[in-house]
Amino acid sequence: MENRTLIQIAKLISTLFMPLYAPLWVFIGLFLFSYLSLLPWSYKLFVLILVYLFTILIPTSGISIFRTFKKWTHLELSHREHRHMPYIITLLSYATCLTIMTKLNTAMFFRGVVMAGLIAQIICITINAWWKVSTHMVGIGGLVGALNAFSILFLYNPVWPFCTLLLISGALGSSRIILRQHSLAQVLVGFGIGYVCAMTFILIGWM
Repeated sequence: MENRTLIQIAKLISTLFMPLYAPLWVFIGLFLFSYLSLLPWSYKLFVLILVYLFTILIPTSGISIFRTFKKWTHLELSHREHRHMPYIITLLSYATCLTIMTKLNTAMFFRGVVMAGLIAQIICITINAWWKVSTHMVGIGGLVGALNAFSILFLYNPVWPFCTLLLISGALGSSRIILRQHSLAQVLVGFGIGYVCAMTFILIGWM
């Protein structure tokens, strides 16, 4: 019974912190807790809808259609050898979002958030050829990296949000291991990829 409860909690945490939601959470945080909250609501809503469409809705729908066509379960889709097409679908969606943002001349650090996700996906696709990286941890690592980057750019001390995200990261990583989806090494590498990509491309985008 205890093991069953632990597994259910691990599944809940994994569902709540799906990797595709990371860019949207970054933008929501920016629009609520930085000087960007002064932007018109119409513009903020437009950006959030754009990010939601191309980093969540379209990839999720595409992957779901692909899984249905292949008649795979969620567990079968998580196998390393079955991950290539989901990665490609997500990659194309992120690239389209970045292209639209560039055409609309949005702020460079906005594009940096999407670029970080895009590069992280490319790294994951490359590594996936021989090893399986935790994309959940890539997502949460990206959130931590984005928080760190924006704290440097906006000159504020994010100690409490930072501690909160680290606790969530630990819980999420433990959940992926409990569910036997990843090893400790795959969890740590995934977090590192997300963190470094977010820090690098958000800071570059500001320059």
